[in-house]
Order: sequence, then structure tokens, then C-alpha cells
Amino acid sequence: MGIERFERAGWGSRVFDAINLLFLLLLMLTMIIPFLNVISLSLSSGVASMQPDIILLPKDFSFEGYKIIWTSLDIWRPFVNSVTVTVTGTLLHVLLSSLAGYVLVHPHVPGKKLMITFILITMMIPQEAVLIPLYVVNKDLHLINTLSVLVLSGLVSGFSILLMRNFFLSIPYEIAESAKIDGAGEFWVFGAIYMRLATAGLATVTLFEFVRRWNMFTEPLVFINDSMKYTLQLALKSMIVDTSATSSTYMVTTNVKMAGIIIAILPLIAIYPFVQRFFMKGILLGASKE
Repeated sequence: MGIERFERAGWGSRVFDAINLLFLLLLMLTMIIPFLNVISLSLSSGVASMQPDIILLPKDFSFEGYKIIWTSLDIWRPFVNSVTVTVTGTLLHVLLSSLAGYVLVHPHVPGKKLMITFILITMMIPQEAVLIPLYVVNKDLHLINTLSVLVLSGLVSGFSILLMRNFFLSIPYEIAESAKIDGAGEFWVFGAIYMRLATAGLATVTLFEFVRRWNMFTEPLVFINDSMKYTLQLALKSMIVDTSATSSTYMVTTNVKMAGIIIAILPLIAIYPFVQRFFMKGILLGASKE
């Protein structure tokens, strides 16, 4: 069918499709080649990885980089810190956003429009504008240099609340009313009806928040000074940037640095295939509601 459409199309459309295809291929190569280069360097030996070439296949194949970064450089500690912050923060974020979204679907909540307006206003304020006040508040609460400050950072967001509200609006409110007439409480209606019927929405918010927290860099950079509390992104920054800028007594070879980058993105690649189906459905449903 695609070939028939191509044959029926005029020369103008054919040239446009060809240029469009060429542009997409070039765009794809700009992303694939650096990624293959990182993988190949991480699987090369230390000496081979120091050559200033772009390689698409490993030279002198070796797992030396992964072994050094995991054992000698103790990358496991920032990895565990990142997992702790990401999993705990994401679970709390999804729960609180769902609870707030559930409140906003009730038709007789007083001040509902005012609350939605306030939530929209919070989405217009850039995060950098409130970073210094947040630092002062966290310092007064003695949260600086703790993992708790990273879990509490961005614990709720207007985007997630409104997204969950839109998903809940797709569920007929009569179902909740019938359950309440039969004696069900609010928490039972919320957990057994709304949460179960909004699986795609939960997967969408979970994926967004998981990726945001795993890649979180600014908050750890500002709130964390203790190297024992470093997250993975901050540890990679210290290893790649700081060791290159200073004359340290040891040298971190390129294969070790690239192995760290692969370890940092591996959880995201591993989780995406399992939530992709819900993610695509969630994006479409969330975009089509009011």
C-alpha cells in the first residue's frame, strides 16, 4: 500500500519524502554513532580506549572498565543511593499525585477551580527560581547532605496531578457513587476502582517521574556535599569532569568513564520495554481529555 501511494504521488511529494527520509536518517545517525562509540569504548581495554578515535566496535575486547568502576571506584554506593532516591521518591510522587487528582474529579469539591488555577500557576514557575529558597528551607530543617532532601524534592508536581485527574475523569463517576451507596469508603473507592482503572495513567506518571529522578543532577549538586551521599549522576560528574580538570595521582581511563555512563543508563533501558505499552496509551488518553 505504501508503494502504491508512493507511485501515485507527484514528483514534489516524492522529493519531499526523500529529503524527509534522508534528514531522519542523518538525525538517527547523530544519536546512534555516539551511543555505539560509548558502548565500544566501555568494552575496550584501558590502553585501546585512550586512542582519540571514534570506534563502533570494541578494540582489544575487555570488561576491565566495568570491573574497575564497580570495585575500585565503588560506583555501587552512588548506584544504591540513586536506586533508593528514585524508587522511594517515585512511589510517593505517584501516590500523592493520584490522591490530589482523585480529589479534583469530585464534582462538589468547594474551590476546585481555584485549586486548579493555583496548580497551573505553579507549573509556570521555573525550578531554578525557587532553588535558593528551597536550600534555605532544607538547611533550616537539617536536611542538607541527606538522601531525604532528594526524595522530598519534587515530591508533587502540577503536571502529574493534572495528568492523573484527566485519567480519573475518563472513569464514570456513577461507579464511585454506586460503590458508596453499597457502603464503600473513599479510600476503598480510590484504591479499588480509580487506581485499578487508571493503570495507563499510573504507568505514564511513574515512567516520567522515574526518568526525572534517575537523571536528577541539579538538586544533588546543590543539596549534597558528602561524597558518601552522592547519587550516580553526581559521582559520574566527579569522575569524568573533576579528574580531567585536576592533576590527580591516578588516572581514570576512558573505558572506565564510558562503563560508568552505560551503568547509569542501563536501568532506563531495562524498564522502558515493560512500560512502553502503557506509556503510549497513557500519552494518547492524557492528551485527549479536558
